[in-house]
Amino acid sequence: MRIGLSRVGVTGVHKAIRLSYAGVEKLISAEIECTVDLEPARKGVHMSRFPELFGEAIDEVVIGEAFLVEELAEHIARNIVGRQRALRAEVRIVAVYPYARTTPVTGLPTQETASIIGIAAASEAGSRRVIGVEATGINACPCAQGLVRGRASERLLEAGYGEDDVERILELVPLATHNQRGRGTLYVGTERPVNAEQLIGIVERSMSSPVYELLKRPDELFVVEHAHLQPRFVEDSVRCALQETLEHYGDLADGDFLYSRQVNLETIHNHDVIAERHGTVGELRAELDDGEPAARHTDLRDWLTGEEGLAERRSSSGA
Repeated sequence: MRIGLSRVGVTGVHKAIRLSYAGVEKLISAEIECTVDLEPARKGVHMSRFPELFGEAIDEVVIGEAFLVEELAEHIARNIVGRQRALRAEVRIVAVYPYARTTPVTGLPTQETASIIGIAAASEAGSRRVIGVEATGINACPCAQGLVRGRASERLLEAGYGEDDVERILELVPLATHNQRGRGTLYVGTERPVNAEQLIGIVERSMSSPVYELLKRPDELFVVEHAHLQPRFVEDSVRCALQETLEHYGDLADGDFLYSRQVNLETIHNHDVIAERHGTVGELRAELDDGEPAARHTDLRDWLTGEEGLAERRSSSGA
């Protein structure tokens, strides 16, 4: 049956990898997925040898040298294209990344973890790569907080407080709402250097408050108050992450790629909520500048294969 396959390969490959940044190396655990495109003329791959060949390609670059995670993904993808004579190879690496910070009030040292992600695609024509992160925070729901504010205002007025006093009280006192533990994802596709720890900070700031593994009571109070003074919807987090990324990395090219995703784990519903946006930097900048919806939202696979450039050329030619 002559039907090509979009992706064939191995997933769930667990390796210890050495990552390097600013001259410092860390040995961390990672999960690697490697796939190739299968053309219609090929019946399949030798699955008995496929993991072995991928393992050899991975070991050559994982054991031999320390990389940034996106460089490592790109290196493996290029290696696989050459060894497999594939039209295209794609690699995804997800590493559990430990980083140090201090608690917000007591200043105690604490170790946090986030996922850092390297994605790359390679073919004979060239390669592209993405650096990404996934981090956890907390969102306080603005909708429920608005309802609580309305009810609190009614009760204060009934108790004899004047309208000015009520407004002043509601401005000073954080109002209750239901909280959502959030998981934010942010990808940047570019050739320029991007600091993964800075991306983690952007994701955490896109939510109502960051969370900490270690919290003394003054720190706990800070997190709760901070979250309730900055309530955010799932959509707000995606927009805030994209806007701060564009501001922080102002030299990103219009052809570079951004992706933001936010999942909030609901506490008063049996479902969760999600929002995401993907597109080239040029598409996103144009929307921020004029508020008009972009005609196209370039997705990750199209960007990795260069399809966004082809679509732009077709549009400009009227095809």
